[in-house]
Amino acid sequence: MTGRPAARGETRAVPTALGGLLASARAELLRLRKWPAVWVLATVWLLLNLTFAYLFNYVAYATGSSGFSNEGVAPEALLPELLPAAIPSVLTGGMPMFGGAIMFILGALAAGSGFGWGTWKTVLTQGPGRLSAFGGTLAAVGVAVVAVVAATVALDFAASTLIAVVEGQSIVWPELGALAESVGGGLLIFGMWAAAGVLVGVLTRSPALAVGLGLVWSLVIENLLRGVGNLLSGVEYVTNVLPGTAAGSVAGALGAGAEGDPDGAPGVLTVLDGGPATLLVAAYLVVFAAVAALLMRRRDVV
Repeated sequence: MTGRPAARGETRAVPTALGGLLASARAELLRLRKWPAVWVLATVWLLLNLTFAYLFNYVAYATGSSGFSNEGVAPEALLPELLPAAIPSVLTGGMPMFGGAIMFILGALAAGSGFGWGTWKTVLTQGPGRLSAFGGTLAAVGVAVVAVVAATVALDFAASTLIAVVEGQSIVWPELGALAESVGGGLLIFGMWAAAGVLVGVLTRSPALAVGLGLVWSLVIENLLRGVGNLLSGVEYVTNVLPGTAAGSVAGALGAGAEGDPDGAPGVLTVLDGGPATLLVAAYLVVFAAVAALLMRRRDVV
């Protein structure tokens, strides 16, 4: 009437798997938090964002001079982009290329370092199951991405508010909907590149090689392929769906200046519309993470 009592393995299987995932995530978060390289990467990105989005343009505005950062734009036209209301369009400007490369390095280091240090061998033979252990790494990298994006938003608010106060401008906060879209786009862009770094780190089993390959791909190869695609129509169909093109199109759809515009940012594109670009970036993120998990489950890590 009450049915067969559940076997011990049946009642404990799901809690054990979930517990292993949570324990692995906590351990990976502790490792990332204590790792100086992670703090260096986050600091480098925040400094790049502050310098190229605000510092150079503010110096050009304040001095009335022109330089590489505002070529073709009158200095007085720079001020509106430096105020809080412009944060949704400014936030993702550097993410597709420079920020994406840094997140790729973060993912590659998080996944690839365990092979060189021998920690993956220890964890996968003595710790939780492979999927739980690797899922914890993915979760920790995701938390790091969220933290970096949140720090970027906070820094942009602080910098733009300070400029508004110094210049005697009224402080107009950005629309909540536009800000939420920009933050979501930033999370997708950074998450995709971080997942790509994790995948290449697992494929190469070497953080140094993974970092090198990621930088060459994101900073060199995709740009070369897009240049060839402008000359050969057949290649253009491929370049239009590359990860960098999708990420750049998301930033472009959010209002960041496209590469080639007078105030455009490197890596920001308008090749794809916002909807298709967002779906493509999300698909890349899921595929990169799933393939990396499949490889970790099936490959020998010795």
